[in-house]
Amino acid sequence: MHEASLMRDLMRRIDSVVAREGAARVTSVRVRLGALSHFSADHFAEHFVAAAAGGPAADARLSVTASGDISDPSAGDVVLESIDVAD
Repeated sequence: MHEASLMRDLMRRIDSVVAREGAARVTSVRVRLGALSHFSADHFAEHFVAAAAGGPAADARLSVTASGDISDPSAGDVVLESIDVAD
């Protein structure tokens, strides 16, 4: 359930950027997976594709890095590092 919650939160943040920018679609998304987020890069990518289907991020290029630092304040999070949008 933790993974689903993190993915819903990420999609809300992406949708917020799309709305704020007045964009039609997302071209790329870069995220950092916290060491305690319960995601591997491949597992995250699978969840991202499913969560983004039918939305503005459906065809976005995804870049994922994983942190191994459990003492990082965002160790349990998926950190949205950057997002590129287009009209």
